Amino acid sequence: MSTHPAPLRLAVIVGSARAERLAPQVVSWFTEQIAQRADMSVDVIDLLQARLPDSLDPQAPEVATLRPRLAGADGFVVVVPEYNHSFPGVVKTAIDCYTTEWHAKPVGFISYGLSRTGGARAVEHLRQVFAELHAVSVRNAVEFPAVLEHFGPDGRLPRESGSEAAAKVMLDQLAWWAWALRDAKSRRPYEAMR
Repeated sequence: MSTHPAPLRLAVIVGSARAERLAPQVVSWFTEQIAQRADMSVDVIDLLQARLPDSLDPQAPEVATLRPRLAGADGFVVVVPEYNHSFPGVVKTAIDCYTTEWHAKPVGFISYGLSRTGGARAVEHLRQVFAELHAVSVRNAVEFPAVLEHFGPDGRLPRESGSEAAAKVMLDQLAWWAWALRDAKSRRPYEAMR
């Protein structure tokens, strides 16, 4: 029997549903960062492919399909662009379709945008939303300001960008919270007290 616990299950949520988007390049880079870690496994949830209904019907087949993937995650990373000083509506729909799936789990953020803020405003808004759902957002985020300047013509991020170090810090924080919350919930189930 192994003395190491099972790897953390990390759901990476692709928070852009536009036809022409940079999210796939950002997510590809990020999953390469996770692949270097033995303590995490990854499940990429692309909201473009999920096609969640605008009606927020919890019984809709699209909602039901994602439910076990979110419920089974030990933590989340939301990869989000900044649209009009906030996050896209598809992310809010995805958040609002679920409740207990978010409870007592850590959330990290990777943001990007065309401006110099790098999606920081989107992340700050998301922190407030996730707090209401009893999720714990980690302090550090990975930001790509003026995102088009970060990725080369081949669609890849240059190694010397410094983003790897930012991703490591964020993932280390996420892992700490995920292990702590997983352990706490194994001893005492979390009950949301409103």
